[in-house]
Amino acid sequence: MVRNWGVSAQRLVPPMQGTTLVGWAGPLLVALFGGLLRFIRLGEPNAVVFDETFYAKDAYSLLRYGVERTMLGDSKNPVADQRLIAGNLDIFKHCPQPDDCASFVAHPPLGKWMIAVGEWLFGMNPFGWRFAAALVGTLSILIMARVARRMTRSTLLGCLGGLLLSLDGLHLVLSRTAVLDIFLMFWVLAGFACLVADRDWARKRLADLQESGAVTRLGLRPWRLAAGFCLGAACAVKWSGIFFLIAFAIMSLMWDAGARRALGLRGPYRGTLSYDLPGAVAAMAVVPVVTYLVSWTGWFASAGGWGRNWGQATSSGPVFFVTDSLRSWAQYHLDVLGYHSNLHEYHPYMSEPWTWPLLIRPVSFYYPPDVPPSACGAAACSQAVDGVGTPALWYAALLALVGLVAWYVATRDWRAGATLLGYAAGWLPWFYYAIADNRTMYLFYMIPVVPFMVLALVLMAGLALGRQDAPAPRRAVGAATVGAFALIVLVNFWWLYPVLTAETITHAEWWSRMLMSSWVTTAPK
Repeated sequence: MVRNWGVSAQRLVPPMQGTTLVGWAGPLLVALFGGLLRFIRLGEPNAVVFDETFYAKDAYSLLRYGVERTMLGDSKNPVADQRLIAGNLDIFKHCPQPDDCASFVAHPPLGKWMIAVGEWLFGMNPFGWRFAAALVGTLSILIMARVARRMTRSTLLGCLGGLLLSLDGLHLVLSRTAVLDIFLMFWVLAGFACLVADRDWARKRLADLQESGAVTRLGLRPWRLAAGFCLGAACAVKWSGIFFLIAFAIMSLMWDAGARRALGLRGPYRGTLSYDLPGAVAAMAVVPVVTYLVSWTGWFASAGGWGRNWGQATSSGPVFFVTDSLRSWAQYHLDVLGYHSNLHEYHPYMSEPWTWPLLIRPVSFYYPPDVPPSACGAAACSQAVDGVGTPALWYAALLALVGLVAWYVATRDWRAGATLLGYAAGWLPWFYYAIADNRTMYLFYMIPVVPFMVLALVLMAGLALGRQDAPAPRRAVGAATVGAFALIVLVNFWWLYPVLTAETITHAEWWSRMLMSSWVTTAPK
């Protein structure tokens, strides 16, 4: 159905290309392709991989007790991990009192609750604890395709965005592992997509109000409320979601002022402060806080959470404005903040944030030392899960980001600015922690930034393709260039695929895929 928009609305919100059916069918097909890559052999390796030793078991504890409890064994004697793989669910330390077994955890509970859904549906096994990660990884491909389509008004470019995200190695590995970062990326991308949809909705609404002579107060904005929920959920997975929440809240208000200025309204910034800011505070401050607080329901409802009774135990007088529970909860957060500020422990795969875009030091998630030679028909066999991005995509994204900076400086295009902001919000804050705190950090902290790397490539691909009314030879050259790039990424991903998914290959084949010596702790003998 064609909408009969006025001239102002047409100018503020350009119509989409193609039909609604094609606009959904293409992204869904791309998401199906990415989903197959993520779900096939999801239960392999049949092992507790990397930080699954924390999050898969914490998720199961949330299912059983509503809070995280102490497990049997430790890193040197992983009794609980061994029992899980053997099918024995007696993995919790036995304590006289529930709070004696309380476990101190450094991240909020939402990501673990999401992992717990898969364990509830499919059991406490590798497929069960990885199911939610694979699901949100697949859904993020669909969101990527749809938001890229909305930003470019091109279904073809939207599908390119979804395809590139599905072919990123780091995204694939984290989609097949029960760790928190894929859930952080999902909620950040979903929040960004909601704000892009809100931008279209608000500009259309503003144009209609101006044409009717009504006061330019936009009223309830459902997409912005949804964005606040998603970004609050991101913070409820990992605290680093706060960087995106702050950046995107400011960005959304700047978009409002830009729309008012484009319509020629007087005092666009004053109008934004008067009409848009109150609703923005509700959507981008109150809603995220409530979302974050609700994610801790299990801790509030249980007596066995870490520090649950701190407020009552340390209270020296009446509590005026907050309950003992909230005081305990606040103290818990201070304890967690202190933990993160003093996280200096050496790890063989730690790295500095300025090296992340170059993929210098990825993380080995899984590499068993005892793969039998009969498994691959060679003298030595290997199985590996390496948390590394697809180099062709990541290095091309660096060039695209440079192009995006030039484009934004020259044109102030909102799409370039939003993409650069998303990249900066997910990457630059880590520089402070590296320099000021010398904090232990890893390459996979970049996963929330990967969608914005993909968006940069999509926007540059749009420039390469040119406008629809460009000369045919110009369009043909652009299409050939973009198609060749997508093929290179596909081939590069296919080459790395065995070391992303723990396929059994010869040791020589594994070593040939280690593109830098820094990809492994030590060179093999």
